[in-house]
Amino acid sequence: MRHPLRSICLAVILVAQAVASAADPVFVNGLKFSGGLLDATGKPGANAGRLGFFSDIYYDPNRDEWWALSDRGPGGGLLSYATRLQRFTLQVNPLTGRISDFQVKQTIKFSDPKSLLFPFTDANREMNGLNPKLLHADAGILGRSFDPEGLAIDPRSGHFIVADEYGPALYEFDRKGRLLSIFEAPANLIPKVSGVVNFVAIRDDGLNAGRQDNRGYEGVAISPDGKKLFAVLQDPLVNEPSPNNGRNGRNVRIVVFDNDYDSPTYQKSIAQYVYQLEPQADVKQRILDAGGSATDTDPRQGRNIGVSAIIAINDHEFLVIERDNRGIGVDDPKGLNVVGSKRVYKIDITGATDVTNDALPGGSLPAPIVPVTKSQDDVFIDFSANTLLPNGKQTEKWEGLAIGPRLWNGGYMLLAGNDNDYSVTQSGSGEQFDVYVDFAGNVARCVIDDPTRCEVNPLPDDVVIDNPTPRPDGFQLLPGLLHSYRASKTDLAGYVKPKDFRFGHGGDHDCDDHWFGPGRRAFDFRQILFPFERLFW
Repeated sequence: MRHPLRSICLAVILVAQAVASAADPVFVNGLKFSGGLLDATGKPGANAGRLGFFSDIYYDPNRDEWWALSDRGPGGGLLSYATRLQRFTLQVNPLTGRISDFQVKQTIKFSDPKSLLFPFTDANREMNGLNPKLLHADAGILGRSFDPEGLAIDPRSGHFIVADEYGPALYEFDRKGRLLSIFEAPANLIPKVSGVVNFVAIRDDGLNAGRQDNRGYEGVAISPDGKKLFAVLQDPLVNEPSPNNGRNGRNVRIVVFDNDYDSPTYQKSIAQYVYQLEPQADVKQRILDAGGSATDTDPRQGRNIGVSAIIAINDHEFLVIERDNRGIGVDDPKGLNVVGSKRVYKIDITGATDVTNDALPGGSLPAPIVPVTKSQDDVFIDFSANTLLPNGKQTEKWEGLAIGPRLWNGGYMLLAGNDNDYSVTQSGSGEQFDVYVDFAGNVARCVIDDPTRCEVNPLPDDVVIDNPTPRPDGFQLLPGLLHSYRASKTDLAGYVKPKDFRFGHGGDHDCDDHWFGPGRRAFDFRQILFPFERLFW
């Protein structure tokens, strides 16, 4: 007689083989969270413990840990906020990649205890989300002003590598969030007004060199051996194309840093490569085909279309999120604009030209400049193909992407997350409001942390709540979202796991140590003894 356990195991193998046969990453499921969800501090309030969700996500396979960045906090840099990092747990079905049971377990606040960035003037030494001028009373001093947007973990030390959008800057923090070192910023990225450094000026203020305002580093990736970092800007430099017209360009820089402790160029930039955004005309046509409205400058190439994440497959291949700024968000809470681009592309830097000393045009590149190779005709993931929001609405800001644990079929789970900007908006004069939506085309703007004082469908130029009313039933803060995708071995062919230097091994293995080893849950055969349908929960 056939043993029951053997029969179940055979069934599991057959199902795993069927799952593995799917082509291209497959959407498995997603989770939606209340916009009021709190981090591990447990402190209520938009500017206290409100999670803010996923400006980036990183999975550390050597420690079986999930980490997420929330960015500079509510208020767009106008409110004091202790920037932070979140460790969370997530149940991942090892066969299907289905996710469940998200929990924030630890909140770490970033700090500069050694005054590496700015002389110490207060007791907590925090890295703060206020913009540089508000924090230090000088637009030319970056100091501890911090907008964390990209995250990687150095496999050799476990230290956090965090990309900042304000500078743009790249920092190394220890496991308690304490600043350890600063990477040297390339001169051509530093924002300037007529040669004078200015970290808050916008184009209309005369910003004419370096990164565009609010368009610094949006992501950072690390090579499997930890020796190189790859930081990507959100959009072209303000002066590319010249003069002062980066918002019309499509050539974005990926900046390579030396992270080899023994190298003479350690923590310096060693190359810059060109990533080309999808042509605006293609995005426009996609919107028009879907019945939406778009023009040659809306969404604007190089401003409203940009890069929001980069993750390493190996030392030369990467996944990149490219998106427009359309969808449900604090700037368009009604979701009136049809989405044109929410995509992941696979790229390869092999053979790309180092353009550190080159000025880039807005469109086609002159010979002999070669951009990174991009899977333009083979979109790796289209986030807009699936949505958890009511009435088919799409979220605006997909900003986090991570390669998760290996699945039983030899493929991998991929996790993507959105940034909801803490569901806080601001008027032109700086007043801050909570944003509530009903996903049916209505919005309520409320006094922060007070849903009893709201205004429904306010006029665009309203800066105060004249006749406060309680928030109507059915309205909610903008939610946080996670999407799980299942990628086959073919989808991620060439993937190399970050090396685990703690135990003298690393890379990818036929006998992957996901199920056995330090910091992991041992394989538990009870997982396959559930009723068969539980394999798909």
